Amino acid sequence: MALMNLVEFVDEQGNEMAHRIPEQGSGEFKLGSQLIVRESQWAVFFRDGKAYDVFNAGRHTLATQNIPLLTSAITTPLWGDTPFRSEVYFISRRTFTDLKWGTVEPILFRDSEFKMIRLRSNGIYTFQIIDPKLFVIKLVGTRGIYTNAQIEDFLRGVIVGRLADILGESLDTVLDLPRYFDELGAGLKARIKDDFAQYGLAAVDFVINAISPPEEVQKRIDERSGMEAVGGMDKYFQYKAAMAIGDLATAGGAPGGSSGTSDIGSAATAGLGLGAGAGLGMMIPGMLQQAMAGGAQPKVRCPNCHAEVAFGSNFCPNCGANLAATVQCPQCKVNNPVGAKFCANCGYNMSAPAAPAQAPASSAEPPAAPPASPAESADTTPEDGQG
Repeated sequence: MALMNLVEFVDEQGNEMAHRIPEQGSGEFKLGSQLIVRESQWAVFFRDGKAYDVFNAGRHTLATQNIPLLTSAITTPLWGDTPFRSEVYFISRRTFTDLKWGTVEPILFRDSEFKMIRLRSNGIYTFQIIDPKLFVIKLVGTRGIYTNAQIEDFLRGVIVGRLADILGESLDTVLDLPRYFDELGAGLKARIKDDFAQYGLAAVDFVINAISPPEEVQKRIDERSGMEAVGGMDKYFQYKAAMAIGDLATAGGAPGGSSGTSDIGSAATAGLGLGAGAGLGMMIPGMLQQAMAGGAQPKVRCPNCHAEVAFGSNFCPNCGANLAATVQCPQCKVNNPVGAKFCANCGYNMSAPAAPAQAPASSAEPPAAPPASPAESADTTPEDGQG
């Protein structure tokens, strides 16, 4: 390998955090070689996994006086053109802005309202290197990290790990996120500053853009907000029932889906008639409450034994009553549920005994005699000559 008489690095893009010379292995230097360090850089000599002498901006001629730490580490005496092996890292002084961080995998969080949920978060941060030797020792010498991508991945992991800690310590439920968002950001920034300082870095700015629960939890939060907006759970269920009835009217009662309101539409079109529809209208709030509370199938009561039966059942599993049967009103001919006391359409008393059938009225005149047969006609015809 050729001796390096001039060592320098020009960062044309201005965004490289650390640059290694040579890029692979160690280079051969000699006393008297020239080292050029620009205003936006430090140069750190690195050998055998350790950082030694640090050079600030300027043109430096390598001598035992300005590389004392490296000279003491080299067992072979240095003079003249005697080469020595080393690496040089050029470390940037600039502030690196708008670096993005985020959770690659969701953070598991124990929520007092929703139990175990997974949260995602993202944001931006700004940092700069303030101690080049510590930076090289902790990240380059220990971890072999020096490219931008490697450094950003490492710092992202530090941030997400601290986010998980501070969420568990400071937050009880995701419902409190709007209230504690600023406090979480400030607390996380303080933790990040301490962690970054261990690697010779300074966290200049740190921002949390979002902390998001999964979609199903967001829907439950929206439902709770809806309850509070309309004045409580009872009014919310009344509102949902009214919306369900409106949907049935719009869709013409067509069945569909698996929700309580869709099942109601199926029942309403199953031929139960106006009376059954009126009864279902009274049962909608309770059925919606059951469906909202636990996602369970809505229940109805058997008109015969009053046992709870799954909505849509044709027969009662307790007494065997036919739940799909109807009784026609004698007055208006509208179908009503079996057991209804009054007609839902005209108010007729369905429990009143039916009026006895009347006998047909007798005719004032006796019925006409049937016509006589031909034989009888011949017998009754008078003989000739008889009066």
